[in-house]
Amino acid sequence: MVTPTEKNHNKYLDMLHDYKIHLIKYIEMLEKMDKESEFAKEWNLSTIKERKQEIQVIDKILKNLIRF
Repeated sequence: MVTPTEKNHNKYLDMLHDYKIHLIKYIEMLEKMDKESEFAKEWNLSTIKERKQEIQVIDKILKNLIRF
């Protein structure tokens, strides 16, 4: 039987994973804009870098939590 704590744990892991997928799609969209415009490339450079770091942190969290 699943306890309420386990149910919430899975729910939040799923939400975190969904957010990771959202970030990946967002980065892809920004990179597509970069190819179309030199101005957008300069504008989005720092945002892309920050989001990639955020994805790395999410990956570490997911990998560590899934072990339990």
